[in-house]
Amino acid sequence: MADLAIVVREGAYDRILTPLAFAYLAASSGQEVEILFVNWAVRTLSKNHADELPISAERAGNEEWLKNQIESAGFPAKISDLIHALERTGKVKLYACTLAAQIFGVSEDDLIDGAEFLPANEFLAKMAEAKVTMTF
Repeated sequence: MADLAIVVREGAYDRILTPLAFAYLAASSGQEVEILFVNWAVRTLSKNHADELPISAERAGNEEWLKNQIESAGFPAKISDLIHALERTGKVKLYACTLAAQIFGVSEDDLIDGAEFLPANEFLAKMAEAKVTMTF
């Protein structure tokens, strides 16, 4: 059973930071975290797309500033590096929604190491057992 279950549906660079930071902070304090990436967010688990996530339209033009702020805070600015930091905790499981992966072009060959495909309905069962759930 996970202590924290997170569903991430937003695929913009600036919008993916909060759920990844929450996951990292929880995992760093010893909590078990499971994250399901749906819709555009599934590209976060793509070897070919993770570091190319666009910034949201309302934040356009602020990407370099934001990345500098993230690095100043001690977090990696590259999404792939942040995902690797999550993996190194040994407390985070990453799931790509099978339907979202099919729709948004994330194949088995493209899936980052350590991530798995999982149907959304199976993750819903995990959410029911988790102590805390969050959706972004």
